[in-house]
Amino acid sequence: MSGVANHASALFVPAFPTAVDTHWEAVTCLVWNQHEHASEERELVYEISWIPELGTWRRFLRSQQKVKS
Repeated sequence: MSGVANHASALFVPAFPTAVDTHWEAVTCLVWNQHEHASEERELVYEISWIPELGTWRRFLRSQQKVKS
C-alpha cells in the first residue's frame, strides 16, 4: 500500500515553486492607468524566495488589484 501513497505524492504538483524561505509581500503604490488617463492606487503582491542554486533572492509579481476607495 505504501507504493500507492508514494505514487500519489509523486503526481502532486505544488501551486508555487518549491524554494527555501518563501514569503509574500504586499505593496500599495500609486500607478498610472493608461486606459483611464488617471493615477490610481494598486496593491501589488510579490512572492519572494531564496534560490540556493543561484545564491540570490527572487522577487516575482504574483498579483495586482485596484485598491477600493
